[in-house]
Order: sequence, then structure tokens, then C-alpha cells
Amino acid sequence: MRADRLVATLLLMQARGRVTASELASELEISVATARRDLEALSAAGVPVYPQPGRGGGWSLVGGARTDLSGLSASEAQALFALAGPAASISPEVKSALRKLVRALPDTFRADAQAAADAVVIDPSRWGEREKERPELLTVLQAGIVRRRKVRFGYAKKGAEPVERVVDPWGLVDKDDIWYLIAGTEKGQRTFRVDRMSDAEVSDLPAARPDDFELSRAWEQVVDRVEQRRSGLDATVLIAERHLPILQDHFGRQSVVEGTLEDGRVRVTVSAPAAWMIAQQLAGWGSMIEVLGPESVQAELARIGAELVERYATPAR
Repeated sequence: MRADRLVATLLLMQARGRVTASELASELEISVATARRDLEALSAAGVPVYPQPGRGGGWSLVGGARTDLSGLSASEAQALFALAGPAASISPEVKSALRKLVRALPDTFRADAQAAADAVVIDPSRWGEREKERPELLTVLQAGIVRRRKVRFGYAKKGAEPVERVVDPWGLVDKDDIWYLIAGTEKGQRTFRVDRMSDAEVSDLPAARPDDFELSRAWEQVVDRVEQRRSGLDATVLIAERHLPILQDHFGRQSVVEGTLEDGRVRVTVSAPAAWMIAQQLAGWGSMIEVLGPESVQAELARIGAELVERYATPAR
């Protein structure tokens, strides 16, 4: 049984006092059979959980007992606090939650968990810039996700007038300081940029969400589609191995190492939607890089080179 599900089960029982397997399955998005097995496993493991049969029954903690999150192993506790700890330097709510979780941990885990939480600090602002503020609309969107209610907002695509959208909110993603909402619409799953939204509000209408929806997997699919659109053309280049990390930093996922030649140079495939985009990225490398093809990229590099020579060549005296 997964530790995160164990903790969620115990905290839910503490909050409600008594739950049924059906309620637990609905809250944790698992099957009723899995919820029942989890509850039985908790009882068998010595956690003071017991069933009450009959009408109005369910599962309860003996005497309203408080769990110490002992379902977490030492490594799991450290991983949890190492992940959540950096956010505590930014969010007072996270800092408060971590303090409560630390008190709930067994004594043997507490010191290491606290050390893991204090090991990393995230400063989201760049040098010389003010700290970026969290978009106000995120609170509204998050409320819609948690409460399973449709959200209504104005949405303006680039260069177009805003239109009203009503969607089923499924999850929020922060990528490179830009927030995205993944939501269900009449035409299926769609992704919306939060910075293009206005006047967001949570409606009273219930929102639907697929039973098998997983935010991380859905976002990976979004990223794959975007990357495919960015990789309409491939070019093959040779570059010295010591320069390879810089090239990979420029092209990101659109660079694939194909092998190493006898002279030590690395063969790499780079991709972009058009030849001129690849050429612009490679032009500054000069003779440090050799483009084997296609001819369209080589022609673009020649054109850029000719323009530079014409503009900057020293006049003959």
C-alpha cells in the first residue's frame, strides 16, 4: 500500500471521525475494493482502526486516536520534507503545514525530516528583479479544482478579443514562471494560460473529471504535443564534446546525441519548425560547429554569413 494513500486515509478519518469504504474510494479516487483492502491492512498492521457494521456504520479510529504518520518510512519522510521544504520559504501556509507535520512524525524521523526541509531554499526572482507575485486568479481556479465546480472566466488568445469560457478545472501547472490550467471542455481536454484569463469565478455547477485523470501524465502529453510542433525539421551537426552541453542547453529536448566520431566530435540531431530557426541558433558558433545537412539549413547559414560580411566587412583601401 502506498504511503501517501495511507497518510491520506488516516487524516481523512481524523477529520471525519468515521468513513465508509465507498466515501474513502470517492475521496482518494480508487476503487471501493482497494479502499476496503487498505482499511483492513491498516487494522492488521496495528493501527487502531475498526469497522462498525450495519446502518450508519463505517470505519473509525479507536477513541478518536491521533495518528503519528507512522506509515511513512524514514526515507519517505525525508523525501516529502525535502520536496515541500523549499516552498515554505515562499508560502506561509506551507510553512505552517510543515510545522504541524513535523510534530505528527515519530521522534525517530523528526530531526531528519526537519533537516531535509531546511536543506534547500528557492528564490524565484532573478538578480536585480523583484520577487514574482503569485497570480491572484490561481486561488479561484484552485478552489474550483478542489470543490469540483465549473469555473467561468474571460479568455483572450494572442491578438484576439476575450471570450467567456466555462470549463471543468482539472489541474494547475507552473512551467517557467507561467501558469497553465488543464481543463475539460465540450471539445475535450484543453490547456489555458492563466495570464490570458480575466474575471475568473467558481460556479455552482458540478465539474466532471475522468476517473483515470492524472495531472502529471496529462501535462507530459501537453509537453509532448508542443515539442512535436517545435520539431518540424531535423538538422545533423558535428560539435566538439566539450561544447555539447551548451548546444543542448540551447535546443533543450530538441537535441539528440547520435554518437561520437573517431576525431572526438559528437554527432547531434537538432530540431526546430523551420530551417531559418535552426540556422539562427547555429550561426553564432562559426567554425566550432559543422552542419552536415539538410541543404536548407546550410543555405540559410550561407545567407546569414553573406549578410554579415556585406554589413561588417572592412572596406578595401
